[in-house]
Amino acid sequence: MTETSTSPQDSGRAGDALVVGTALQKYFPIKSSLLKRTIGHVRAVDGVDMVLGRGTTVGLVGESGSGKSTLGRVILRILDPTGGTLVFDGTDITSLKGEPLRKIRRDMQMIFQDPYASMDPRSYVGDSVGEPLQVQLGMKGDALAHRVAALFDTVGLPASYRWRFPHEFSGGQLQRLAVARALATDPPLIVCDEPVSSLDVSTQAEIINLLEDLQEALGLTYLFISHDLSVVRHLCERIAVMYLGRIVEEGTSEAVYLSPKHPYTKALLSAIPLPDPDLQRSRKRIILSGDLPSPANPPSGCHFHTRCPEVMDVCRTVDPPKAVTDDGTTVFCHLHPPGDVSVSIG
Repeated sequence: MTETSTSPQDSGRAGDALVVGTALQKYFPIKSSLLKRTIGHVRAVDGVDMVLGRGTTVGLVGESGSGKSTLGRVILRILDPTGGTLVFDGTDITSLKGEPLRKIRRDMQMIFQDPYASMDPRSYVGDSVGEPLQVQLGMKGDALAHRVAALFDTVGLPASYRWRFPHEFSGGQLQRLAVARALATDPPLIVCDEPVSSLDVSTQAEIINLLEDLQEALGLTYLFISHDLSVVRHLCERIAVMYLGRIVEEGTSEAVYLSPKHPYTKALLSAIPLPDPDLQRSRKRIILSGDLPSPANPPSGCHFHTRCPEVMDVCRTVDPPKAVTDDGTTVFCHLHPPGDVSVSIG
């Protein structure tokens, strides 16, 4: 796939970029069972360019196994990138190690998908929320207690709850606590890894509204990872669609949602149920054949060609070039003529 060009100068919104990732890769080695030699690689992230502007929310969507969570962890340097460069707030953090990396992590946090698994079941939730303050800032005593109490108040929970264990909370309350912990060190960047997928619909709305309120109050930048395009449309200014380690379409939320360009995006949108029964029955559902190919052995040419309902001969052998449509959406698909406009995400 032809790599997109991303630069903070390419767009007014990206001109104040917080994160600039260029040709990011994350390959996991496959070892032989006998001699432990590397016999291949799982290409979880395969050359992704991304720019996140300050104070914006970018949605990253795709099927399970498409590489969304891995990309989020690479951006946070939880995982070391195999290739490419990553710049955070003007500093190249691609190869940072040790204490410099630990310090930069104060400014980037993550909200995980499962609130039960992300909290220590044997510790008071107040200790879990306050741990980043102790580790990163050396805070203790009354200062720590006051800060933890303020964080509980910020996410709408009484400070007295700090002496409870995780099993005493509902899923929505635990996710609020996860948000509080992510906010502890006042980071400008938060990666939200499917933070509402395990919650019921009403609780999802509460958490999304909380995230929006916090962004407005604190100027946060979100990378919101999800498989639910309807949630992403509500929360995000821009959407990037990921398939088998690559971005296949990116644009404003309205452009991607109302006028999708890539066959994969169209299939994802067709799976979203409509509230009107008549419209739901009348619309055509796009059913993709087969399963997501293995990232250890991706198809040649366009990675999506093995499942694409509009596949052409060229798709099987040639990576699709970047094309930019009239509404500014960037798409990698042979159905669209190539363009020469740089991509901006954020």
